[in-house]
Amino acid sequence: MAVLICGGAGYIGSHAAAELLERNEDVIIIDNLQTGHVESVLKGAVFYEGDLRDEKIMDEIFSAHDITDVMHFAADSLVGVSMKEPLEYYDNNVYGALCLLKKMYQYEVKRIVFSSTAATYGEPETVPITEETPAKPTNPYGQTKLAMEDMMHWCSEAYGMEFTALRYFNVAGAHPHVDIGEDHKPETHLIPIILQTALGQREKIYVFGDDYPTEDGTCIRDYIHVKDLIQAHILALDYLRDGGASDVFNLGNGSGFSVQEVIDTVEKVTGKTIPREIAPRRAGDPPVLIASSEKAKRVLNWKPEYADLGSIVQTAWDWHRRHPQGYSEGDDSK
Repeated sequence: MAVLICGGAGYIGSHAAAELLERNEDVIIIDNLQTGHVESVLKGAVFYEGDLRDEKIMDEIFSAHDITDVMHFAADSLVGVSMKEPLEYYDNNVYGALCLLKKMYQYEVKRIVFSSTAATYGEPETVPITEETPAKPTNPYGQTKLAMEDMMHWCSEAYGMEFTALRYFNVAGAHPHVDIGEDHKPETHLIPIILQTALGQREKIYVFGDDYPTEDGTCIRDYIHVKDLIQAHILALDYLRDGGASDVFNLGNGSGFSVQEVIDTVEKVTGKTIPREIAPRRAGDPPVLIASSEKAKRVLNWKPEYADLGSIVQTAWDWHRRHPQGYSEGDDSK
């Protein structure tokens, strides 16, 4: 038995590999290294540099290993880019998933845990968002992820290929014991951008709008620690292995943190002053986006370990201090 991790050299996928290896699972990774880092591939995992759309390498992987389960993290995920390059997102995300599901069907692999996104909901009228909230994506990124979910649903109906789709907003932090972390180029996520400012790599932080109907006027977003996120993926895998039916689960902290709160927390954790400048609102930024995780807690018995923002930021800061230039420093200690 082996688990195939698609996108296993990326930020979230590498953390999934770490947890599965800790459980003594056989881990096979495929990653085209478009955004992933070969330095994040941990010892004990079998690594293939390749693309889900490459039938030759997919046949090689499925023929060489007794793959029984798949975790799928391989997708483009930048909203702004998806608006400018929608065909690129449909090609990589939707067509890539189609190629993967065809190989799973061919080689009789029946279980897949899918890393989805709360962007499938678009801009909901009420929060917190539950799984019953209508899915109305407002960008190609969210739309392609929803299309991937739809494909898995119909494969489940037709072929008995069971799936779980885990929808979440912002992932942050780093593994507390394994030397892997978040390294995107260019970086677009708030917490690592603030940490780059703390490291002196950026002059200041731009806060896009301080006149929203929130307590401090800045947008409120949901943050989840990457280790808690992966724990939910592991629980979802066990759920399917135990005969659970295909389903969708939200993952979030249930309360949310404002942009100002995040900056203040980074200052407290790092001991550094973070210069900030108020900038105009960005078009399409809702005041509050928070996901309810009650279903995941009830059905999967998910219990997040990192409930407070300070602990999330602390693990991220620990990694960024060791790797101020990210993986480009070539740490091969893993």
